[in-house]
Amino acid sequence: MSDDDIDDADTPDAQITQPKPLPDGGWSHEIEHLEKALVVPATESAFQQKAGILRADGSYCDTGAFWRNFRPLTVEPDKPEGDVDKLEGRWLWGGVLWVHFGHFLVESTGRLWGLDAMASAPDGIVFISKRPARGDQTEGFQRAFFELCGIDLPIKVLTAPTEVEELVVPGQGFGLGDIVRGTPQFQTFAQTRIGADVEAEGPEKLYISRSELGLNKGGLIGETQIEEHLAADGYEIFHPQKHDMRTQIARYKAAKHVIAAEGSALHLFGMVGQPHQKVAILVRRQSGATDQIVEHLQSFCGINVVTVEKLQKIYKKKGGAKKRHDLGVLAMPAVQEDLIRLGFVEASDEAWPKVRWRTVKAAIGDKFEARQRRKDD
Repeated sequence: MSDDDIDDADTPDAQITQPKPLPDGGWSHEIEHLEKALVVPATESAFQQKAGILRADGSYCDTGAFWRNFRPLTVEPDKPEGDVDKLEGRWLWGGVLWVHFGHFLVESTGRLWGLDAMASAPDGIVFISKRPARGDQTEGFQRAFFELCGIDLPIKVLTAPTEVEELVVPGQGFGLGDIVRGTPQFQTFAQTRIGADVEAEGPEKLYISRSELGLNKGGLIGETQIEEHLAADGYEIFHPQKHDMRTQIARYKAAKHVIAAEGSALHLFGMVGQPHQKVAILVRRQSGATDQIVEHLQSFCGINVVTVEKLQKIYKKKGGAKKRHDLGVLAMPAVQEDLIRLGFVEASDEAWPKVRWRTVKAAIGDKFEARQRRKDD
């Protein structure tokens, strides 16, 4: 089970007293320096968790909370009883460490801007895990990302309540919600740090694919069909999961025309993209997640992103409501028409054929059913 399988839950608005992190001002721009701060990891996996930072006087450091949209997903933890671990030195608070690639990029990096606001480097960066069962483990792609940011510091995932001699707590400068636009400090960090030493390498036309990820976590029915058409138009069909992060960034820097199946890979593109690039996103579901990706790219890269939402039908898992698992059937002739009009593919007298029912049936089996579309579609 991946991190994005954790069930959603709401915090009643009456319980939220802290303002949400905003890109234009507030606590997301601030840094708090704490002595003998007590970091309390979560003890169980949940959408919202009791976890975070207690100051030396026992008060809750709410600027260390992890926010998504309009609510904190970490809330004040109980003060641990008995002895706690000790960590000497000065450490930067990294927040919650996600193992899911997209959530890691968007929700585990938003405090790293604090490194460039410090007069001298800290002894390392401390995180707590979103999934406590993972212990103090870090993934290869996480370590690669830190390296590509020029971060050569110990990364410590705390698994037990720990008193940190000195903890530097930057505000959450990036994430999901309004903060997806990023604070100026975090945007500067991304633009000057992430993949700064990676040279552009690759074709001018790039299609960022999901077709080899399988359809269990959602996707586009007919994607391999559209890949054939795009390859004939000169696009490289790029499967990011098959390449190291350095290669991914090199491709993203080199491309002038980018078409992408909506997904997490676009968040990495959003860290390194440039205003001259043209980007079209093939929408696979009806979800606010698409808007967040668009806002990320436009805010960080200055790109006028276009979305192509041309789907014959959307299928959802039977008995399920999570849109991230939806399967969208591409309306091929309409997709082609949009891509021609927008200047992504050459005009042709030959229309791209519709996705056949047997292709749809093979994908949905007996586990999916049609989702009711919005009335404005």
